[in-house]
Amino acid sequence: MLSANTEHTSSKKVISYDRIPIRNIWLLFLYAYDLAKFRGRFNAEIESSPDFKSLLAELLCDATEKRLRRNLSFEYQSRQDVLRRVRGRIDILHTISGDLFRKGQVACKFAELTINTPRNRLVRAAHSILASQLDGDLGQRCHMLAQSLNRLGVGHGHESLSRAEISSIQIARHQVEDRLMVSLAHAVFNLILPTEDSGTRPLLAAQKGEVNMPKLFEKAIGRIFAAELPREDGWRVTMSKQHEWPRDSSSSGIDSYLPKMETDIIIENINAKRRIIIDTKFTDILSNSRFNSRRFRFKRNHLFQLYAYLRSQEKAEDPISFHADGILLYPSIGQSIDETAVIQGHRIRFVTVDLNRPSSEVTDQLREIPVLCTL
Repeated sequence: MLSANTEHTSSKKVISYDRIPIRNIWLLFLYAYDLAKFRGRFNAEIESSPDFKSLLAELLCDATEKRLRRNLSFEYQSRQDVLRRVRGRIDILHTISGDLFRKGQVACKFAELTINTPRNRLVRAAHSILASQLDGDLGQRCHMLAQSLNRLGVGHGHESLSRAEISSIQIARHQVEDRLMVSLAHAVFNLILPTEDSGTRPLLAAQKGEVNMPKLFEKAIGRIFAAELPREDGWRVTMSKQHEWPRDSSSSGIDSYLPKMETDIIIENINAKRRIIIDTKFTDILSNSRFNSRRFRFKRNHLFQLYAYLRSQEKAEDPISFHADGILLYPSIGQSIDETAVIQGHRIRFVTVDLNRPSSEVTDQLREIPVLCTL
């Protein structure tokens, strides 16, 4: 495999979002959030925005203002309440245990049409968070929109929505007008606020000026492959798949201690009978040699991890598994590396995608990566 390497001056090079053109962060965002149809829009906003967080805020404000002019979406939500008349279904247990009939009351379960939906609370919370982090007119604009949503009856999202509830918010196909607004609000929580395992996301936990680029990069790369590789040509893409360790025997408690084995992306071509396991790493592809600080090498832990994925999944009933390819995929700025080695029957590639290139070239390069593996 040919490679064109630029001079590597420092093993400490950090791939941070402020070194990547905003247009390409926007490209990753569109694919990560299944919004590729918006590609090519908002070019003026992208070029004029000082950073990605400001771009998110400006576009979220535009989308929210448009929805407010056309009315926010309402949803039916389940409620339980004690009423003076029957509404919906009677909660017999609650009614009898509380002796409500004697008081002229009845406990009911019913569906109520409301604007105070998880989706709208998420949008209000995103505006509140951005208002606390941005100065000037844009921060004030976010604050005013949060107040407008409050006056309409939309509650505090960050106080009432857990991480699981935020992740579960779905948008139906016919609710196209909400898709961009809600996806932008999701991004505020997923890309700007730190990840938490459970509970709510407190406002004070926001890390100003930081964007969770590793998460965005991994999610976007898988979605780009899924969008750009045609199914009619035999391509199939699977993201975030967990695998079992092959064990002949084990002790009863080992499952609670074994590390999880989860691949970022698996690409298969059923026509060519090929499988490619891709592990994305949002870091520099090279590190200093242990014994020579002026010599650079691929990172051993990344190679060991990919090697474990490939060899542990070899199964007699799955012939493709014995010659599956593995790719370690890294972002880069002005650097191109593409090197290959066949190790015990598995072709392993170390590849960079230059996020400083025009967006069209980024997608073209990514599209070619799995295609080359099937040749």
